[in-house]
Amino acid sequence: MVNFAVQFNSMALAEEIKKRKTFGIIAHPDAGKTTLTEKLLLFGGAIQTAGAVKSNKINMATRSDWMEIEKQRGISVATSVMGFDYKNLKINILDTPGHEDFAEDTYRTLTAVDSVIMVIDCVKGVEKQTEKLMEVCRMRNTPVLCFINKLDREGRDPFELLDEIEEKLKIRVQPLTWPIGMGKTLRGVYNLYEKNINLFEPSKNKRIDEVVQIQGVHDPALEQYLPKSALNQLKEDIELIDGVYDPFDEQAYLNGSLAPVFFGSAVSNFGIRELLDCFTQIAPNPKPRETELRMVPPMDPQFSGFIFKIHANMDPRHRNRIAFIRICSGQFKRGATYYHVRHDKKYRFSNATAFMAQQKETIDDAFPGDIIGLYDTGNLKIGDTLNEGEKGLFKGIPNFSPELFKEVINLDAMKSKQLEKGLMQLMDEGVAQLFTYEMGARKVVGTVGALQFEVLQHRLLHEYNAKVNFSPINIFKACWINATDKSKLSAFVKDKYRHIARDKEGKLVFMAESRSWMQMVKDNFPDIQFHSISEF
Repeated sequence: MVNFAVQFNSMALAEEIKKRKTFGIIAHPDAGKTTLTEKLLLFGGAIQTAGAVKSNKINMATRSDWMEIEKQRGISVATSVMGFDYKNLKINILDTPGHEDFAEDTYRTLTAVDSVIMVIDCVKGVEKQTEKLMEVCRMRNTPVLCFINKLDREGRDPFELLDEIEEKLKIRVQPLTWPIGMGKTLRGVYNLYEKNINLFEPSKNKRIDEVVQIQGVHDPALEQYLPKSALNQLKEDIELIDGVYDPFDEQAYLNGSLAPVFFGSAVSNFGIRELLDCFTQIAPNPKPRETELRMVPPMDPQFSGFIFKIHANMDPRHRNRIAFIRICSGQFKRGATYYHVRHDKKYRFSNATAFMAQQKETIDDAFPGDIIGLYDTGNLKIGDTLNEGEKGLFKGIPNFSPELFKEVINLDAMKSKQLEKGLMQLMDEGVAQLFTYEMGARKVVGTVGALQFEVLQHRLLHEYNAKVNFSPINIFKACWINATDKSKLSAFVKDKYRHIARDKEGKLVFMAESRSWMQMVKDNFPDIQFHSISEF
């Protein structure tokens, strides 16, 4: 009887895993990533109408950009998590910040997904941030699917765009849909994967499902729908595609060496159905994840997962703190007690939520591939592993040394406690790092980009009522330090006391003021090890 129950549970778990598709949407700023996210939700039936992002201003706040500063600036600065059901599948989308100043949040998010949709502007082509994001995908051989967006504008030649993707992103491509015209002459998109055609009718707020079923590009029925010139051009293009590109190799896509390419216009709601239908067929289900001890398969009956994101004050009225966990194996059950590897103790998680952007619903269980939120009072941090007793941590992304540094200037001494609390909670989210000098307890914030200081200032004021300025400080690099001989480390700390700080976890950090001085200190203290990442 016990064996039957185990077999039943394992069969049920296999069914749940087969339903999950968890992916991230990445892009250079203003390529239309958040708009595409919203339109996928629209086609998935998760929302009924959509607001459009135009000219970097938001007319009707998009579903996934919910923070006040995002609405003002028209950009995404935090990863949003959304789930919906589509054709008996459970789709989990992570919409990431496009702005390079928030790249670290995006890099961490990519550890929690099984595949990626990369959005490329058909006018601008492959941009700088797109190349950086592709490098991160390549580190894990993450399957990448490209969506060439904004076909309703006069863009570049589709063949030219495909060549640029191959050259700049160093990945083979395979078009699975093809545009019929562009901008004012846009007539539709031909689905090379399913051999049908979708006629273009601009619509920003409604679903469009007018797909014409045909028997390939030479079907006489096409003459009813397309002008002769457009039809002839399409036939020439398809002939060239057949001659240049190999048939679609699904395994090459899953290995991360081939990128299927789709064309469309997210703002006009066009080409989305083809993307979503094909994606749900070919995108990978949850994959095994590596810990310090072993590779954990999703089918492992023991629950495991890792924290990849923390968000303080998701609802400012309730001052809540939510840790986002990616389920890697087994079944998560609300109210159960799980082992916290870093703390080496067990915690009970009575509140677990699933997300549709800002809307949350309590869930009783979750399965590999799911992203859920755990209400937390400060026990969890990015990189933490929860499981049913195994000691190994999941391998994640450590903190990197920031590139910009500014000193925190408190403008209201009466609000020191609020400032302290705000800094600690916002640093937990991983968008910036806090260094406190040993001498004088000066606080310095380090970030990847300048915009993060603006966001921190805004959130400290509006969420914690703490008024601050960030004053430039002459720091070249923050390096974590250690030594085999602890007495030599102590001597170094004593000698360089004015330049020693501690990070949020209490680790020793050397704050170097220039590249040349940094090199001189390294030469003079050969027994001290200097690290540009916090995990060593």
